[in-house]
Amino acid sequence: MTDKKHIHLIGICGTAMASLAGMLNQRGFRVTGSDAAAYPPMSDFLAELGIPVAQPFNARNLDPAPDLVVVGNAISRGNAELEHILDQRIPFCSLPHLLHDEFLRGKEVLVVAGTHGKTTTTSMLAWIFHTAGMQPSFLIGGIAENFGSSFHLGQGKHFILEGDEYDTAFFDKGPKFLHYFPDAVILTSVEFDHADIYKDLDAVETAFRRLVNLIPRRGRIIAFDGMAGEARESASLERCLSKAFCPVERYGAGSHSAWRIDNLQLGADKTSWTVLDGGRVWANLEFPLAGEYNVWNATAAAAMAAAYGISKDEIAAALKTFKSVKRRLEVKAQVNGITVIDDFAHHPTAIAGTLKALRARYTGARLWAILEPRSNTLRRRVLQSDLARSLAVADEIIVAGVFRSEAVPENERLELPELAAEIQKHGKRARLIGNADEIVQMIAPEMRTGDIVAILSNGGFGGIYEKLPVRLRALASEAGTADSARAAGK
Repeated sequence: MTDKKHIHLIGICGTAMASLAGMLNQRGFRVTGSDAAAYPPMSDFLAELGIPVAQPFNARNLDPAPDLVVVGNAISRGNAELEHILDQRIPFCSLPHLLHDEFLRGKEVLVVAGTHGKTTTTSMLAWIFHTAGMQPSFLIGGIAENFGSSFHLGQGKHFILEGDEYDTAFFDKGPKFLHYFPDAVILTSVEFDHADIYKDLDAVETAFRRLVNLIPRRGRIIAFDGMAGEARESASLERCLSKAFCPVERYGAGSHSAWRIDNLQLGADKTSWTVLDGGRVWANLEFPLAGEYNVWNATAAAAMAAAYGISKDEIAAALKTFKSVKRRLEVKAQVNGITVIDDFAHHPTAIAGTLKALRARYTGARLWAILEPRSNTLRRRVLQSDLARSLAVADEIIVAGVFRSEAVPENERLELPELAAEIQKHGKRARLIGNADEIVQMIAPEMRTGDIVAILSNGGFGGIYEKLPVRLRALASEAGTADSARAAGK
């Protein structure tokens, strides 16, 4: 596509779209973009790359006409810029199409797919390959802290990327990962998600079965096989794996696991475990991350790296220095002994994993869960009971109003009073507070030293990540002034 000079991305602030913008920029294209609203970390990321972002969407953003427009999958008919490119017959394509044609051709493509853990596992795998000197290219659905980036174009033959099962574009409703034609896949889980585009679990399974069926015989699948203390096979995962023509290796605690976890230690500042390969000790691993689910992610990445000839010592060294991904258990602030944590929450299973991880790391602390039901699954009632069970892991539970509730049919919409009632059945109280400003004003005075506050959203959540620490600092300052005044009056 060397004849294309100017590429414009509609919906550029999505994590994958921003990453593609950076990759195109690095290749020498002139890149511009637009979005309805930009917020960190991707807005900061694009600003650092010098890529202009126009807000809001407007046909004027396409004047003069670019050589090619990439239409993000969140963009639908009625968007001012999309209507303009259709009217003017400006060439356009989807992100996966351009990614495959411009970057994946000729590479050994390693895809990390599954309902949960994709971003972190992809980051781990890329970091292992990088520290082992393999010079991989990668594309991750978040900012990997070790790299300070969500993408890299390396000189090596491997391209490591996150395989999203979400749809491709308004004109292509198939999942993105079917465009990547992987040579090997890590498959972390298969659960019902993305309720806006998948009718039911069977539809989700169909997408993953097609992915599995794409992998060549010389390829490989590293697939999850049950959690510790809950050794069970996932029927959905098994049905998907039945379509494989390549070798399948399992990790976990199930009956088929070749890569098994032993001696798991969840500490206050690090997590350590032993990996057994075929029942024998293969390696002792550790990293600074919290959570059993991250141990599974790391073990999957280790198994894939080993399959590509990276030694266990190199893998262990890489994991020991692995940091994390932005918005994955990210500590945003510590104010007067109160720790505010941001986590990208999109599904009840992920929320439960996050809260359990915080329980294990901050033993004895009072745990707050502040949820914005924002993802297309959480905004619907289809997993309402699972969500109640997940949130009940916390001590104090705050649920904001459903994001853009009017966009969800009323008979499908998450019922907040019913959710609160279900949480109460689990022995916990849930408070329903409309928006970020109201939440900050109401709960900040209740917080005390030692509290852990998990803010759960896959969006900007009204700036609560910044507003809550500001309010906590103001309260601490007011308390200090009052104490000084009392002391002076004695």
